Amino acid sequence: MSPLLSLSRAIDAFTALIGKLAMWMILATTLISAGNAIVRKLFNISSNGLLEIQWYLFAAVFLLGSGYAFMKNAHVRIDFISSKFSARGRNWVDVFGILVFVFPLCYMMVTLGWPVFHNAWVSGEMSSNAGGLIRWPVYGLIPLGFVILAVQSVSELIKRIAFLTGNGPDVLEHDGPSDEEKLAMELAEQEAARVAALAANAAKVK
Repeated sequence: MSPLLSLSRAIDAFTALIGKLAMWMILATTLISAGNAIVRKLFNISSNGLLEIQWYLFAAVFLLGSGYAFMKNAHVRIDFISSKFSARGRNWVDVFGILVFVFPLCYMMVTLGWPVFHNAWVSGEMSSNAGGLIRWPVYGLIPLGFVILAVQSVSELIKRIAFLTGNGPDVLEHDGPSDEEKLAMELAEQEAARVAALAANAAKVK
């Protein structure tokens, strides 16, 4: 198990670098978007290339950052259901999900996305907008993003199996309630306070 855990740590380190790159892409997207808006308002000048690079970067953040989100356990879960499972149950659900859903999805998206990227690369496909960008970089994000997700899924599978065999910690364990659970508790407290205030007002009227 030790060699597999070493492989998992190496994959996590690589994914962390990709995640940091995605964070910088968010900053770049924000600056380009703000710059475009300011120049358009002040000078009535616009660039299709700069407009398109915004959604290129936006696509890159989500596609390249999916593996990082998986590593940080930041993807969407049905916490109301998963919180009722035992630690082993949650890990078994993840093992099943990775093997039955994530790996086949990644394989399908890579096999479908690669020909689109290759055709755009060979043909030199350009945007139909005047001054637009070449298309192959954004098409290439599709297979690349799902390859990164598949590689990170290997790491996550190793970590789940390590826990289930007693060779590693539970990476799904978190201290305290999740953000969704905190929100639910806050809403419940607000509702309880509202009901108490209504009851107090009704008592005063009587």
